[in-house]
Amino acid sequence: MTSQIIPVEPFDFIAFGGTGDLAERKLLPALYQRQRAGQFTEPTRIIGSSRTKMTNEEYREFARKAISDHVKPEEIDEAQLGSFLDRLSYVPADAKSGDGFAALKQAIGDSSRIRVFYMAVAPALFGDIARLIRENGLLTDNSRIVVEKPIGRDLASARVLNDQIGEVFDEHQIFRIDHYLGKETVQNLMALRFANALYEPLWNSAHIDHVQITVAETVGLEDRITYYNTAGALRDMVQNHILQLLCLVAMEAPSVMDADAVRDEKLKVLRALKRINGNEAAKETVRGQYRAGASAGGPVKGYQEELGAASDTETFVAIKAEIENWRWAGVPFYLRTGKRLASRVSEIVIEFKPIPHSIFGEGAGRIQANQLVIRLQPDEGVKQWIMIKDPGPGGMRLKQIALDMSFAESFTERNPDAYERLVMDVVRGNQTLFMRRDEVEAAWKWIDPIQNAWAETHQDVQGYTSGTWGPSASVALIERDGRTWHESD
Repeated sequence: MTSQIIPVEPFDFIAFGGTGDLAERKLLPALYQRQRAGQFTEPTRIIGSSRTKMTNEEYREFARKAISDHVKPEEIDEAQLGSFLDRLSYVPADAKSGDGFAALKQAIGDSSRIRVFYMAVAPALFGDIARLIRENGLLTDNSRIVVEKPIGRDLASARVLNDQIGEVFDEHQIFRIDHYLGKETVQNLMALRFANALYEPLWNSAHIDHVQITVAETVGLEDRITYYNTAGALRDMVQNHILQLLCLVAMEAPSVMDADAVRDEKLKVLRALKRINGNEAAKETVRGQYRAGASAGGPVKGYQEELGAASDTETFVAIKAEIENWRWAGVPFYLRTGKRLASRVSEIVIEFKPIPHSIFGEGAGRIQANQLVIRLQPDEGVKQWIMIKDPGPGGMRLKQIALDMSFAESFTERNPDAYERLVMDVVRGNQTLFMRRDEVEAAWKWIDPIQNAWAETHQDVQGYTSGTWGPSASVALIERDGRTWHESD
């Protein structure tokens, strides 16, 4: 059984930063895949723009190489690739001086089609480009603007960015993208909760012991040195990706599957998060930074060696978070993210409370708590860990096994990349999987006290060996509560 592909209206997609890393690795491959799936209708156009001088033909060659490098060979259809490249054109433009925007207006023309302005550029340019879009007459009622994280580096700067964009675009035209929300398993989290009678009655403090959210990477700085050293793991991952996952786990059921209804419930969760202030930060948070070690089968340098300078930027964060409302009172949420960790994995673990009394003798073995493990990447899927009898004679011996639903095994069709889904949602004008302004600012209101506490108390960044699961203090954070991190296989 294959899902039905629903074509979208014709649109113009203007990618500012169209020759950059994001366009090369994600946007152009995602748009090509939607072309290959038959989702585009005529006369859809894709226009790249950046300061780089380039002809249309040179940009098409750039796009061809991007798709060749970042799309599986078996998914490259030469006929579809040719049709996709024919849609592409390029207009050089400078976001500071405004040079080239008149030519961009001419290239777009007076079409009333949907216009998607994608900001694949540094956040410092969001306001300048929005202003130039308005001043050059590119703004229409059918326009949307897509902005990538980071939306600021604290609450004050986030408000400035939101104000700059909001002076030009109405809130319903602004799409603040978080690619984690486009992942199939993230959306399946809502399906698990709200489409099954099995889980929702148990989804509360009476039945759930704790929740773990882990986003672990094996890579180091790569080509993000300048950005990452001024951001760190708290700003880069926790403020957006991890808090969004927490909201989807913890939110109440929206009245309907509608953009504002869903985001209203996520906002309530963010506002209910207990603030971590002052001396509490040392007890409830851990900062780490990777040292030299082994990763991907070979030796790797430490963070400061890669950077070429001393730095106390954290590449690892662990936090014990609490939600102060009726559903989640007393249920800790353990959040963890880092670079150069033991394996690349993003997952949510819901651990249920243990049974109140065992009727089995000691010979049956230890009864382990039920767990629901939702794997976002790699190998998307869901596992429900339960206790059963170990088959065979010799008495009652209990064993924990997983009821395993691997998406790759359960569904034969290709699973679209998050950017494919989200870009098409932008075209449709569906904001359900995008962050509203008040969400972004509420997240910063929780993050800022942690950042301030680290600065005020000079909380140390603790070293950990590359290829491990982070600093020992992260283990202590959860084990002093009598719990342990789920180390994914």
